[in-house]
Amino acid sequence: MIDLTPRTILAPCEHYSGSKRFIEKAFQLQEHFGPRLDVTCDAEDGAPIGGEREHLEMIVELLCSRVNSPHRCGVRIHDPASKCWQDEVNLLIDHAAHVVAYLTIPKARSLAAVLEVRDYISRRKRKRKVRRSIPLHVLIETPQALRDVWRIAALPEVEVLDFGLWDFIADHDGAIPADCMKSPRQFEHQLLVRAKTEIVAAAVAHGKVAAHNVTAAIDDPEQVYQDARRARTDFGFLRMWSIHPNQIESIIRAMELDFQELSKAIEILSLAAENNWGPVRYKTELHDRATYRSYLQLLKRAKLFGHPLPREAEQRFFDSKGELKIGNRSPQRKASTFAKATADKSLRSQ
Repeated sequence: MIDLTPRTILAPCEHYSGSKRFIEKAFQLQEHFGPRLDVTCDAEDGAPIGGEREHLEMIVELLCSRVNSPHRCGVRIHDPASKCWQDEVNLLIDHAAHVVAYLTIPKARSLAAVLEVRDYISRRKRKRKVRRSIPLHVLIETPQALRDVWRIAALPEVEVLDFGLWDFIADHDGAIPADCMKSPRQFEHQLLVRAKTEIVAAAVAHGKVAAHNVTAAIDDPEQVYQDARRARTDFGFLRMWSIHPNQIESIIRAMELDFQELSKAIEILSLAAENNWGPVRYKTELHDRATYRSYLQLLKRAKLFGHPLPREAEQRFFDSKGELKIGNRSPQRKASTFAKATADKSLRSQ
């Protein structure tokens, strides 16, 4: 038996949209890209000042309409320090709890702020008798949130840690130069390197997904690809935001670079299966269960994202429900969880 740690597997690209026209366009793009694209409706920066309620009502209407057929659309609410986030949670839980894929919390400055939002959502769900799980995505975009990132990642409700580059830089009061808001400096400044590696390490340790920040390049697909490629290969991010339709394909292509290893992975796993999962020699290479775990995770991601696999590999490694026959049979979209009491206890000990 190969021990596979249960991990969240999500679309490699998360597309942000604010206005009704752009959200409707995003749903069309989602139909095209399938499970490789999630859509996030922006109720924070996308909302006009004074018109937050009407803006969210528009989002809820679209979430509950036929255009949201994949039901892989989340909402970014206002930050915990704002006056309207509770009203937004109420509206979303009351009218869209059955379809909203996740809620994104921006500008959380501590574990305490995340817990406040989480607990309020839980109370509202109980009041409305909502049993469906609604995962949380947490934007790490302040030094204080980075300090607490491991404890935030440990929360069972959290499935994604997002890095908010621009706000993170702005919150450093000039310590990080403005030219670090784009490449190549966003990958070189030591405070940003530290932040990105810490976020990915915390996410991986708790079976969650780390999502990379946006790139400022809108009309340069090659730059978008290079940014996404570096985020994926040098830092380990498995997901990245897009803010323009032109960016989506480049991000997906870069995030799925390791799919080029699929043929090799299938050959090695087939050889391992024939040898009862003991060590095997593949050409000039030696492989064992550590290798098999990595390749099985790759195979699982490829299957989930609709990548074509040879029929023999499908039959050998997946059951009728599309789950791996080998290792722990955990839902492919479910993250490993740590006891809720652990995070609460660590907060009380501060």
